[in-house]
Amino acid sequence: PGARVQCHRAGIRVFCTGGIGGVHRGGHISLDVSADLEELGRTPVAVVCAGAKSILDLPRTLEVLETKGVPVVGYRTSSFPEFYSRGRGLPVSCRCDTPEEVARILRAQSDLALGSGAVIAVQPPLSDEVVRIERATAQALEEAEAQGIAGRNITPFLLARISELTDGISLQANITLALNNAETAGAVAAAYARLEAAGRSSTHTSRL
Repeated sequence: PGARVQCHRAGIRVFCTGGIGGVHRGGHISLDVSADLEELGRTPVAVVCAGAKSILDLPRTLEVLETKGVPVVGYRTSSFPEFYSRGRGLPVSCRCDTPEEVARILRAQSDLALGSGAVIAVQPPLSDEVVRIERATAQALEEAEAQGIAGRNITPFLLARISELTDGISLQANITLALNNAETAGAVAAAYARLEAAGRSSTHTSRL
């Protein structure tokens, strides 16, 4: 979360990551919820990501984002991605098919001074290994529960175990989707910069 605060202080409007944190499975009982969601609700920085990690409770994660006034924009998708996979049909707030459309939403947020961020959800590249990764995820979750692993220790355990079970394939998929997210983030940031520049030019001209 601290990285987004620093982005905001530096005037950076678009941030890129692999996937956001969220409500952990069983989080409605344990209250194990990532600080990512709190930060998104109070920091006006857009986060480009491949949705949230599939190890989380995704429906509840989306509910919390809605409660905090954080729009979830599907970039060229109408379904919320699940990190390694393209999702199971969970709806996003809206769909945008060009960087310019996303930039206009971010500009509207800024103009209204809403104070919250936005999630720009990008589908991960297609992979033949999704089923294997999903099976490994299910097994890792079962092992974590059996071993009583929870709280801050669960995410590192799950990611390491999934990588082990897939012989490193999940790690490579992570790198691939991160690069894909970065490409999208760059396009959105450039579109937003052009929009901001056009706005400043229009304001300057009107004052002449």
